[in-house]
Amino acid sequence: MNEQPISSNDILNSFAAYDKTAVDSELLCALKNSRHKIVVLDDDPTGVQTVHGVHVYTDWSIASIRQGFEEENSIFFILTNSRGFTEDETIRVHQEIASNVVTVAKETDSKFILISRGDSTLRGHYPLETEVLKEKIEELTGEKIDGEVILPFFLEGGRYTINNVHYVRDNDMLIPAGKTEFAADRTFGYSSSHLGEWVEEKSKGEFTKDSVTYISLDELRACDYTGIYNKLTKVNDYNKIVVNSVDYYDVKVFVTALMKAILAGKNFLFRSAAALTKVIGGISDKPLLTRDELVNTKNKNGGIIMVGSHVKKTTQQLENLKNLDNIEFIEFNQHLVLDDKAFEAEIKRVIKEAEENISEGRTVAVYTRRERFDLNTGNKEDELRLSIKISDAVTSIISDLSVRPNFIIAKGGITSSDIGTKGLKVKRALVLGQILHGIPVWLTGDESKFPGMPYVIFPGNVGTPTSLSEAVEIMSPNK
Repeated sequence: MNEQPISSNDILNSFAAYDKTAVDSELLCALKNSRHKIVVLDDDPTGVQTVHGVHVYTDWSIASIRQGFEEENSIFFILTNSRGFTEDETIRVHQEIASNVVTVAKETDSKFILISRGDSTLRGHYPLETEVLKEKIEELTGEKIDGEVILPFFLEGGRYTINNVHYVRDNDMLIPAGKTEFAADRTFGYSSSHLGEWVEEKSKGEFTKDSVTYISLDELRACDYTGIYNKLTKVNDYNKIVVNSVDYYDVKVFVTALMKAILAGKNFLFRSAAALTKVIGGISDKPLLTRDELVNTKNKNGGIIMVGSHVKKTTQQLENLKNLDNIEFIEFNQHLVLDDKAFEAEIKRVIKEAEENISEGRTVAVYTRRERFDLNTGNKEDELRLSIKISDAVTSIISDLSVRPNFIIAKGGITSSDIGTKGLKVKRALVLGQILHGIPVWLTGDESKFPGMPYVIFPGNVGTPTSLSEAVEIMSPNK
């Protein structure tokens, strides 16, 4: 397929407008009729970038899942961080999660919807994760999964699906996802931007683009609930459903029809970005968090910003951060990773410098050296293990801190996950909302290293060049 960049101004406003009141009313009725608990498996902590007032669990024990099922909220998140896993680890973890979810659902006599929340730029262990979930659920329940919904739309990050092609917004242009730096990912790369072709590519031909059911923007804008419902009820044999979306109301119309199909007995799994979780979870809109909501102590120490992501946007944001005053920049040389003694000394140096500055009221930005370190062995698993070792070192900078910073911002999905779970030892966090669009904030639990701290989880591929600076200015004391 000839996939070319298109002007966002030309395309995004070219579709029919909605009667938003009518759509919201239909959605509310559909969600009220559901008795399902929605369990979102998040492959890094950025999946809560559209929600607020919900909890994230950082383990998938039966006790934690039971607590999630017992909450009043219809939805809860389990942080797997599986984007940082090997394939073997991914299989083991998803088998365990599916087994535990089914166990708790039977205990509580509950129905559930399982969403695999992945990257809006299509990276991650796909189709492996949802295939493992499908097989285990079918084995334990005896029920067939009829289909898999694929919905990578994410408004806040500028990710749109139009005519079945997925796009990434870059200023005023929409770039086909397969032509972006994300498609060149060392571990999770791909070439197709047309989602049907992407499914065929990732499944190695097991599912073809012609077998995919497509939900078009024309159908959604016509509010053709019956037509979409009929399409969904005809899906079987775990075939795929691709949903086009450029606006939250597209997702709302789809979810309304979807819930009716589920009520009629259809079973689906989901591979989606963060927009679907907000809509299907019935999460209301909320303004961006204010400084008063985020700065909750009289701690006079400086904050700490941890930058691990190496995507172009992160590097731009780091350069812009250098325009702010009273920030000490500390480069962490991850290229020493193959020399254990030198690597350990480097970690200790960074921690010492960070502690000294934080104690004196200065915010520090610790960033990995911008040039990537590659083994160049051609072995993806070796590359991933190397990345994990570097990420563990970055995490230890937080876990070994002897002073409480005024705030923590972590840049990059895997970086922020490891810092949250291993560095801060969070078991259950409350999602406060977003500090900027698409940038979520956890409130750490009492069990964590620094209880009651707003923890800013900043995705590597989200925001403008100045967004990191804006977040730091909001969090910084004495503004």
